[in-house]
Amino acid sequence: MKKENRQTFIMFLLAFLIGFFVVSLVEVLRSSFGPLGPDVQLASAVSPLAEIPAAPASFAELAEKLKPAVVNISTTKTIRAGDALETPFGSPFDRSPWGDDFFGRFFGDTPRREFKQKSLGSGFIISHDGYIFTNNHVVEQADKILVKLSDEKEYEAKIIGKDKNTDIALIKIKPDSSLPVVELGDSDELRVGSWVLAIGNPFGLEQTVTAGIVSAKGRVIGAGPYDNFIQTDASINPGNSGGPLFNMGGKVIGINTAIVAQGQGIGFAIPINMAKNILPDLKTKGMVSRGWIGVAVQDITEDILQGLNLKDRNGALIAEVFEGDPADKAGVKTGDVAVEVNGKKVKDTHEFSRVIASSHVGNKISVKVMRDGKEYTFQVVVAERKDETAIAGVRGKSEGLGMTVQEITPEIARHLGVSSKTGVVVAEVQEGSPADEVGIRSGDIILQVNKVKISSLKDYLREISKKQATQSILFLIKRGKATFFVPLRK
Repeated sequence: MKKENRQTFIMFLLAFLIGFFVVSLVEVLRSSFGPLGPDVQLASAVSPLAEIPAAPASFAELAEKLKPAVVNISTTKTIRAGDALETPFGSPFDRSPWGDDFFGRFFGDTPRREFKQKSLGSGFIISHDGYIFTNNHVVEQADKILVKLSDEKEYEAKIIGKDKNTDIALIKIKPDSSLPVVELGDSDELRVGSWVLAIGNPFGLEQTVTAGIVSAKGRVIGAGPYDNFIQTDASINPGNSGGPLFNMGGKVIGINTAIVAQGQGIGFAIPINMAKNILPDLKTKGMVSRGWIGVAVQDITEDILQGLNLKDRNGALIAEVFEGDPADKAGVKTGDVAVEVNGKKVKDTHEFSRVIASSHVGNKISVKVMRDGKEYTFQVVVAERKDETAIAGVRGKSEGLGMTVQEITPEIARHLGVSSKTGVVVAEVQEGSPADEVGIRSGDIILQVNKVKISSLKDYLREISKKQATQSILFLIKRGKATFFVPLRK
């Protein structure tokens, strides 16, 4: 072969091999990563990400439509010196059903100097004739409530109903004409990452609009026994309390309520479904009737999980069944693990309490429990949960002694760590009275009167009345872990 032909052949062979390599490489890339070139646009068009709506170009039209139904609320209330001052936003983190202020709330305190405090909040109109949703802490104990509409008109409002446990209140004004209203949405359908809009009165800056997304759902922040907050990064500040949180359809899905003071972009709203559920009670009774079946529950820890041979930590462990209450009558026992209520799975004690509380009084509910590895289902008739006044129990005043005592209810017994049949508890001691002079305090438990065992308020009053002639009484007192006798003369 001539030299020129040999060079041509080699060049042709190299070109063929390079072409073959390039074609093979393209096929490998196509099989590994899918179509290239123009086909990529087609693949993107059917991507799941394409179903997520883009951020709104503007909130202007939505805000303009919604603002007329949002109101500013200013209140004046009487505060006693020494009370915890509540900001216009309130302090829900300080509230606890059985906290350190237990005896202060139930048994009262000594009189203190009074002064006036002014506060600001927000609300939204839910009926053309002037019903307005807001937070309980915005209007609680207010001497005067003034509502200012978006058109600058002002009306004095009255409280129709309120519920401290959920921090929701319903107030009413008497407008001159029909009012614009909001539409209430469905907070259960809300998704994390959804866009939301908040309108309110932060720091007195009327009709302020802020936007953000839903950061989380079902938050428990220690505000009350039925916490189930929506977390959002839409700016919420003092004065936004009671204002609405809207979805992009212009429907209210939450009531703005709380912030984390040390954080940024962390606000909380009450799900609107919670407000809708209690609205009939607030309108007709001024308070909320909640379900009660007579059990104390606790979360399942890892140790309890192993000790009871459970599959997982879902459910609520029944720590106590109160004698004579609905659960006891139905057959529920201490040690059972409640896993379902009316077919709804129970995740933890908080969810269990919410479901029971939202059940209608008188209805029969199905409670499924795990007991020794087996499932049992009980039909429990829901009773009405007593409010704090009823829970505090019946009191008896001891004439001439300067103190008031009361029955030990199951709630008080759990707080003190005693049996409900252990004597009576001292509710209040009058300053300078005989009881005060011998050192008796609120919270002391009276076990005996003149060496007679006391199991009820009836026992106590009977024994006190026996010694009216001699005017001398010997008490056996339990205070914490200590037990001692206290002699007292009228």
